[in-house]
Amino acid sequence: MEAQREIFWQISYGWVVYLLGALVVAAWAWALKRRARLWKLGRPENRLDKLGERIKSFIFITVVDFIFHRRFFRDPYPGIMHFFMFFGFILLLLGALMDFISHHIVHFMYGNFYLAFSFLNDLGGVMALAGVILAIFRRYIQKPKRLDNLLDDAVVLGLLFFILLTGFILEGLRMAAASPPVEWARWSFLGFAFLQIFEGASLGWYRFFWWLHMALAMGTFIYACLAFSKLSHVILSPLNVFLRALRPKGALVPLLNLEELETFGAGKLEDLTWKQLFDLDACTRCGRCSDNCPASLSGKPLDPKLVNERLKELLISKAEPSFFAFWWLNRKRPKEKQLFGEVLSEEEIWSCTTCGACEEACPVFVEHIQRMVELRRNLVMEQGSLPETAMEAMRGIEQRGHPWRGTRFTRRDWADELGIKELSEADGDFEILYWVGCTEALEERSRKIALAMGRILQVAGVKFAILGMEETCCGDPARRLGNEYLFQMLAEQNIENLKKYGVKKIVTACPHCFNVLKNEYPQFGGDFEVVHHTQYLAELVRSGRLNLEGNLAQRVTYHDSCYLGRYNDIYEEPRWVLKELGVKLVEMRRRRAKAFCCGGGGGRMWIEESGTKISHLRLEEALTVRAEILATACPFCLQMFEDAVKAKYMEGKLRPMDIAELVAQAVSANPSEP
Repeated sequence: MEAQREIFWQISYGWVVYLLGALVVAAWAWALKRRARLWKLGRPENRLDKLGERIKSFIFITVVDFIFHRRFFRDPYPGIMHFFMFFGFILLLLGALMDFISHHIVHFMYGNFYLAFSFLNDLGGVMALAGVILAIFRRYIQKPKRLDNLLDDAVVLGLLFFILLTGFILEGLRMAAASPPVEWARWSFLGFAFLQIFEGASLGWYRFFWWLHMALAMGTFIYACLAFSKLSHVILSPLNVFLRALRPKGALVPLLNLEELETFGAGKLEDLTWKQLFDLDACTRCGRCSDNCPASLSGKPLDPKLVNERLKELLISKAEPSFFAFWWLNRKRPKEKQLFGEVLSEEEIWSCTTCGACEEACPVFVEHIQRMVELRRNLVMEQGSLPETAMEAMRGIEQRGHPWRGTRFTRRDWADELGIKELSEADGDFEILYWVGCTEALEERSRKIALAMGRILQVAGVKFAILGMEETCCGDPARRLGNEYLFQMLAEQNIENLKKYGVKKIVTACPHCFNVLKNEYPQFGGDFEVVHHTQYLAELVRSGRLNLEGNLAQRVTYHDSCYLGRYNDIYEEPRWVLKELGVKLVEMRRRRAKAFCCGGGGGRMWIEESGTKISHLRLEEALTVRAEILATACPFCLQMFEDAVKAKYMEGKLRPMDIAELVAQAVSANPSEP
């Protein structure tokens, strides 16, 4: 049994393997060092902070996303393909390592262990080969639009295919040379199949295929190093996961010391951080971001994958020519271009809704949103370039404290109908501050959310107050549109006001206000307990302070707001409240973390939308499940869907309603006292 394994070392050139292995390690170290020069063109950023948390997070993501392939299996075909390739090569590499240890350090390749090892080694090869074939079929037969890197993929997949094929041929030739007993050889089932073909072959054939196999393997590593091909993701992707941002998902990085800054945001490539440049190489160009981007799917000019590729071309154009690289890798070095206008258009940059779908889909945690906001910051704060309708919204926030032009309401009007007190009148006797938000206070349709919440809180016996005329915009539209200066001014003003009244707990029905107050105000010293109204409604029902009549027997589908769901992982409470209402809850195809955007985030509420409206696409999904009510938990979403229903003449078929409105209809007339 041992003879057939030992012959591998006797007739192979072990010293060549060690030498080439050392050369491969040296080549990768050299390639990474050269590439690091490009990453260092970016601004400094500390991504080695909180090491303990970072290591724990990396281990968790490695287990969940890499080993169990959570993010990959969201798209079944490429998920299975990647699973086969990943675990196939893992088994092959483990097999090679164990073989080396058994031959040189501790001999354990005998008996049943050897047979099991032979089977698993061949199983790994079969899985890897199946994965490569599935990848070839997907790229060159199915040809999905998102996979357009055909030349690089052809080289990589071709090399991998022939490495695996020659590996199995080698195994058959090794068996032919060693003549193992049939009952042992069968455990290497694919090698045994090749044995039937090559039985009686000379030792020369083994040596020929050994050199061919080694040449292919080394050629693959050399290509990966010098061309920084897709294979480089084997090293860069885990690094990118380890270096990912640990701040809350919904929090943007602030610009500090605004008065001292010479530039704002990113006007050229060097204004991005080194990590944002590293992202460009870590990107595997799989296209999952583009397949989930609402702007891209609705025909807008934005394509997240292409943004990565264009920025990467710009990065490569700044590289020094390499003496060691093959001449054809440098003969078509891209010409250096201007970031705005030549590489990216302003229309692309303003098309982003900051919904986070691209980042949620990305298996290697490329951070698209912060980079997009940095580009916007430069356009707005340095170049003064902003779509006219968004400019009007910014003027409104500066002058009136809200972005709504032409509103006939004041922030107090809805509260006067219910006799609700302002904080200045509460004398500190309140449990919560109800943060109403600009849209619910001033936009006609969304005011019904505020009225519903006011009635619910009164019925539940909650002692609450509002800021009323003292409330101003939380700053979300300003920050997402790139006006960091205006945002910080609003944040500091609001924090000071909230602290003046001793506010501890805030409830709001707007996910954008919720996200800013909860995740971004702490950057400026504003630490408050912030609760979304769906969470608070669930809390009131569970505590017995609010009794619901669970007889709303209608088909309801729930739309996950991006800033509530993807950014803050609030999925269960809204659905729990709806079920307590007795509705027949039907889910849309894209839901929870994969939910489709309404199109109103990232300041897009105040930018004219061309082409197919994102909200119309989402509305079609709600109609597909034959829902009577489209339940929302965000005033932006509600307004977008109201407009979509009217535009599609669907008023009698589907009603957009906030969850608070549904609850207000169902509250008991005799609630228990708190």
